[in-house]
Amino acid sequence: MWSGDERRSDEQLLAAAETEPEAFGAFYRRHVEALLAYLVRRTGRPEIAADVCAETFATVLERLDAFDPERGVARGWLFSIASHQLIDAVRRGQVEDRARQRLGIEPRALTDDDLASIDALIEHDDVDPLLAGLPEEQRDAVRARVLQDRDYTEIARSLAVSEAVVRKRVSRGLATLRGQLGEARR
Repeated sequence: MWSGDERRSDEQLLAAAETEPEAFGAFYRRHVEALLAYLVRRTGRPEIAADVCAETFATVLERLDAFDPERGVARGWLFSIASHQLIDAVRRGQVEDRARQRLGIEPRALTDDDLASIDALIEHDDVDPLLAGLPEEQRDAVRARVLQDRDYTEIARSLAVSEAVVRKRVSRGLATLRGQLGEARR
């Protein structure tokens, strides 16, 4: 891996990915865990989440020229593609491995350890009822920062607000959740 990959923005990594495969690898490593957690929460099925995750990254790799940083951040584009892939998977009733076949990538069989790691991500499911009690702005900010592990700058750009506003929303949302948990324990 190029030693500067960790310092390059997502947008820079995607721009370089066609000529520098290690740049795409860095983008993948930076986002695969959060994307997989998102998909597991949405599907509740680790096998489907893993397949959709693989198809999502394959689609990103195939469509690098379609990414436009003027229209939004790379992470948002990635999650948008994942959402579309998930909708397609639901419509088909199963996840097909077309993208992997187009790229000539052999499907990877999930081991018990892989499934256990993915299952651990499902633990976030019990958070959704708690988040439902927050105002929408706080709920979105807490979900993006805490569950999706996005940085404040990226969240601020995607919501078209200042970083300070995002920090305040996360802070207030977490304070409300702490209060709710404290009351529930009494």
